[in-house]
Amino acid sequence: MAAVDFHAGFMGFSTSSTRALSSLAPSEFVTETTYLNTASFGLPAASTLVELDAATARWAAGRGGATMADEHVEPLREAFARLIVGASADDIGIGNTAAGMLGPVVAALPPGAEVLIPEGEFTSVSLPFVHRGDLTVRFAPLHQLAEEVRPETALVALSVVQSADGRVTDLSALRAATRAADAELLVDATQAAGWLPLRFADADYWVCATFKWLIGARSVAFFAVSPERAHRIRPVSPGWYATEDRWSQLYHPGALADSARRFDTTPDWSGVVTARSGLRLIEDLTVDAIHAHDLALAERFRTGLTDLGHTPVPGDSAIVSVPGTIEAEERLRAADIVAAARGGALRFAFHLYNSADDVDRALRVLGARVSPIPRRGCWTRGSSRHRVGRGR
Repeated sequence: MAAVDFHAGFMGFSTSSTRALSSLAPSEFVTETTYLNTASFGLPAASTLVELDAATARWAAGRGGATMADEHVEPLREAFARLIVGASADDIGIGNTAAGMLGPVVAALPPGAEVLIPEGEFTSVSLPFVHRGDLTVRFAPLHQLAEEVRPETALVALSVVQSADGRVTDLSALRAATRAADAELLVDATQAAGWLPLRFADADYWVCATFKWLIGARSVAFFAVSPERAHRIRPVSPGWYATEDRWSQLYHPGALADSARRFDTTPDWSGVVTARSGLRLIEDLTVDAIHAHDLALAERFRTGLTDLGHTPVPGDSAIVSVPGTIEAEERLRAADIVAAARGGALRFAFHLYNSADDVDRALRVLGARVSPIPRRGCWTRGSSRHRVGRGR
C-alpha cells in the first residue's frame, strides 16, 4: 500500500474544499459515529424527532389517534409526487414496504409472462416475481439490460440505483427499449429518491421505501403508477383505507378510490409523521442541492481510494462499493465508522448529513496500518456494536 500523508488537505484536496463540503443540515443531525450507511438506513432529523415525540405525547394523553395522524397522509402523498417530477398526488399509493407495493403488478401478469431483472438485483424486487411460480423470470447483466429486452418480454423490473454497489441505470435508454418491445417498466427508487433527480415518465410503475435516502420511516413506502396503467391492474386484498370515502365506508363495502389511492394500505401513522417530516427537509434543501453534495463527497472518496491503491466500482453515485477492503471492517468498527459489507466489498453511502471530514476519516482508516484514534472520544457507548450495517 502506498504511503499516505494524513494531514489537512488530505489526498490533494484543499482545506477550503473541506469546509465547502459540510453537512447540508448541521443543526438537524448530531451523531456519535461517522455514519456512512444511508444505503442501509437513513438517520432521522432532530425536527422529525420533535414532531414524532409530540404526536406520541398526544396519543399517550388520549388526544390523538387515527384521525389525528390521518391529516399527514395527503400532504405526504403530495410531497412524494413532487419528488418524482411529472407525477401528481392521484398517481401515488401509500403502503408499508416496497416489496408489498409490487403486489398488484406481480398479480396482473399472465401465466408464463417474461420478467427481465438484472443479475444481483436486491431480492425485494426479484422475489415477488420468482415466487409467483408461473412466470418466466430471466436475469441479465445490468449493463446489457436494455439490449436484453425482446418481443416476448412483458416487464422489466429493477432498482434504478443498485443496492449492492451503487451502479445507476440510464432509465431513458431502458425506457426506449421497453417501449420498442411493448414491455412495461417497473423501477424501485428506494436507493435513489432523495438524492437522484427522477422523472415520472421514465417508468410505468415506481416503488420506493422511505427509510433510507428519504430519511423517513421503516413502515412507509410508496407506489406510483402512470394513469394509463392504473386501471389495468387491481389492488391485492384492498382494505378500508383504499375505498373512495374511507370513513363512511367502514362497515359498508363500496367503491375503491378512483386514483392510485386504491392501492393504499392502512398506514402506520407514526411512520407517516416521520416520513412527512423527512420529505419536508428533503424539499427544503432540494434534491438538486443534495445530489450535488452527495456526488461531490462520493467523488472525493473515490479519488482518495484510488490514491490508496483501491479500485472502487465506477460511476456517478452516492453509493461507493470498494472490493478488496473487507479486511478493514474491524478497523472501521473500532473507529466508529459505520459502513456495510455487501458481496465481498465494503459499501459506503454519502448523504446530506455527511461532510468532507467524514470522507477523510474513512480514507485515513482504510489507509492506516495501525488502529486509528477514536472519533472525538465519543465511542465509549456501544462502540463495538452495530457498526457494519445489515439489511438492504
